[in-house]
Amino acid sequence: MALKEKKPLILVPRETPLNSIHLHNMLRAAEAGAQIIPAMPAFYHNPLTIEDLVVFLVGKILDNLGVAHQLFARYQGNN
Repeated sequence: MALKEKKPLILVPRETPLNSIHLHNMLRAAEAGAQIIPAMPAFYHNPLTIEDLVVFLVGKILDNLGVAHQLFARYQGNN
């Protein structure tokens, strides 16, 4: 419905390992306009807790939806 109405659709797969059925279906969804954001932790922001990992992933999802948030500090470069 979201894709039909030109709304953003974000899929956040969490199961691993991915098999060919998962990959095929994610490819078809991406080709139809969905964004795939795997629920994998990021460590470059130096998380201290599991909550830090969850908040970071939620922030990335909100970024892709264009929703403003203050869940984490943005990378400012090496200035």
